[in-house]
Amino acid sequence: MGPILTPAEISVETAGGKGAALHRLAEAGFDVPAFFVVSAAACRREGARVIATPELQAALGPALDALGPGPYAVRSSGRAEDGTAHSHAGQFHTALDVPTEGVEDAICAVWASGASETLERYRQATRAAAAEAPAIVVQRMVPARTAGVAFSADPVSGLRDRRAISAIAGLGEALVSGEADSEDWQVGTGGAVVAAPEAPQVLTPSEAQEVADLAARAEAFFGLPQDIEWAYDGTRLLLLQSRPITTPLRPAPMPDDTMVVLDNSNIVESYPGIVSPLTYSFAVHVYGRVYRAFVALLGLRPSLIAANAPVFDNMLSRVEGRVYYNLGNWYRTLALLPGFSRNRDHMETMMGVDEPLPAELRDSIGPPPATGLRRLAESARTARVAAGLGWAAFRLPATKRRFEARLEQALATGPHPDRANLTELAAIYRTIEADLLDRWDAPLINDFLCMMAFGGSRKLLERWAGPAGLALHNDVMIGQGDIVSAEPSRRIARMGRMVAEAGLADPLARDGREALAAQSEIAAEFDAYIDRFGDRCTQELKLESIPLDEDPSQLLAAIVASARRPEGAAPERAEPDWRALMPESPVRRWIARQVTAYAKARVRDRENLRFERTRIFGHARRVFLAMGREFWAAGRLDAPRDIFLLTVEEVLGAIEGNGLTQDIRAIAAARKAEQARHEHLLDPPERMVGRGAALLVETGAVASAEPETGTLRTGTGCSAGQVTARARVIRDPRTEHLAAGEILVARNTDPGWIAVFSNAAAIVVERGSLLSHSAIVARELGIPCVVGIKGATDWVPDGAMLSVDGETGEVRLAHDPQ
Repeated sequence: MGPILTPAEISVETAGGKGAALHRLAEAGFDVPAFFVVSAAACRREGARVIATPELQAALGPALDALGPGPYAVRSSGRAEDGTAHSHAGQFHTALDVPTEGVEDAICAVWASGASETLERYRQATRAAAAEAPAIVVQRMVPARTAGVAFSADPVSGLRDRRAISAIAGLGEALVSGEADSEDWQVGTGGAVVAAPEAPQVLTPSEAQEVADLAARAEAFFGLPQDIEWAYDGTRLLLLQSRPITTPLRPAPMPDDTMVVLDNSNIVESYPGIVSPLTYSFAVHVYGRVYRAFVALLGLRPSLIAANAPVFDNMLSRVEGRVYYNLGNWYRTLALLPGFSRNRDHMETMMGVDEPLPAELRDSIGPPPATGLRRLAESARTARVAAGLGWAAFRLPATKRRFEARLEQALATGPHPDRANLTELAAIYRTIEADLLDRWDAPLINDFLCMMAFGGSRKLLERWAGPAGLALHNDVMIGQGDIVSAEPSRRIARMGRMVAEAGLADPLARDGREALAAQSEIAAEFDAYIDRFGDRCTQELKLESIPLDEDPSQLLAAIVASARRPEGAAPERAEPDWRALMPESPVRRWIARQVTAYAKARVRDRENLRFERTRIFGHARRVFLAMGREFWAAGRLDAPRDIFLLTVEEVLGAIEGNGLTQDIRAIAAARKAEQARHEHLLDPPERMVGRGAALLVETGAVASAEPETGTLRTGTGCSAGQVTARARVIRDPRTEHLAAGEILVARNTDPGWIAVFSNAAAIVVERGSLLSHSAIVARELGIPCVVGIKGATDWVPDGAMLSVDGETGEVRLAHDPQ
């Protein structure tokens, strides 16, 4: 064996831990800078000096020539170094940026460090093997743009599902030696960034993911968690070293390949942003109860519903404070229905998500398509359900009247929340559960019929009349005078005219409600609006939202904007011309009119019943706030609104006696701190896919996408018409307002945005569908509306001129704002 080892001679015994590892990595195809290994026998001690043997002196020049021009890194590679028990990190001498003529001296210095006092103390402290001279690795020096270390498991927490990365600009030696601070990242085993600097300077998220993947590949190659050194030479990622992690780690979890898919592309319209624990627990409670009632209405046996309790109880998930659908459980709910096996694709569209379910999850749920006698039995069940649904549709008007009567009775049951004690408040809430949530029949039946009728009538008109049929379908859906969602807009417009005639626009903007003190007629209109729509606030389904009767600033701003709108005649709506659409087909024309009229009625009732839902949620909000007031008065909470930091079960348990702790203040404090952390996080992705428990699904730190550079985007046209006007990007209608005649651009909307809608010339929304509230109200108001323009709030500069075609779905950016 010569002084410089050949590849065949390299092993842990001859080349030490580092040299052997680098050789194996290079052989396996990892991108390792070129190197060679000098045998531990290639140096010797002469008195106090260490010198190279003549054999090394003769072999070194040719070896360096083969390696390529310097500079070089010269490192130790002891047999006990970089082992599974002891790393010896930093105990041997390392020489960097060594020129060709200095390599021999550097080799001798590294060899000599094998007998240093520092190393001897390390060995004594760790009970490592006795001192011995190391082999030496001579490697091409990397002119690193950035470098650092990475661990394929987190050595601090011991978690094996985290890749920990420390990075520094330039060479990594300053980081390893402790001379400089690092930029720290954590990447999950699925590749998502789970912790990152607020303002990264050294790595980009994609580079951090690439380094994490390199550490994971090193672990997979060696079969043990690895501690690696890495460097970027420009854009080229190099592996400099890999050794086992020597700190104790937690055991690897048992394998769990169950797929979990969380998606908020639909529910974000109802629950945008951070959602309080009370709202989330209430929503989970509502969804579980309501959808049990839904499948019962469709004829499912009570025993089958009970057997699937975990499915109904886990239709939602909360991730970093945001609400998501657990799509697997939604799909399992659909799989309970007869006919599922033959209508998988159609039923999937009922969930209204932007992407289809992954085939792996979809194919694992529900029975295979029925054949033979099983298909006949399933057809019989489907027919019974269809007959039951038909009977429910026939009885819908009476069902709706009974639901509304129960609603009015529930709202009037018990004392007013402002004058109720905790026992009475719990009883009021239980009435809401028993009389409304468990008997949610009218909204469920109508929503199901609405979805089928609206989609079916659109397809029918498109098939019989093409694009003209779709245009007429939109026309038919406009102008429903009895749809409650349009009433706020008409009232705001009326108050705006009254304020303009009285010359009160500026005083109202300046002084608020006080400006109406001497205007009894306008004040009465304003108070009547609050009395009718006081619960219809922005994000109205979130119990923590501030309703209009507490803060009417949004309404006042909308009235002022309406008052300042130039006087103009309202556009006349022509009656749909059915004869022109189908001049030669009177039978088809009659069928199409009947089907479309039915769909129109279901859309109207859907919006009106959703307003009743708003009233129920508003009533629940008042009840819970009153509970918070009482707990605060008793010294159990620090503030009345801390009630929103508890769950429904915790609140009722504290009142009724089955609570787990009496210290609800401590629970609220912990949740408040957690919520503060969530508020500083970027939004998780719309869809997250993981394995095993839902808690373990990785969110990732999602950076804002670069703004689109094109001038044309196409979404779903929901309300016909063409408008070119100045765009106003609004993210929070509670603090941002729309001037009359501007185009509203928003990420998502809800019924509480009506004060903004009333002044919009057109509406452009990132999320939504043809049955979204924004689409329905836009059709009612007769203004163009386009939904599904992903990233619109980043793409459209605030104040830019925008052209919107509500029929084709085209949105064109004219030019930048002035």
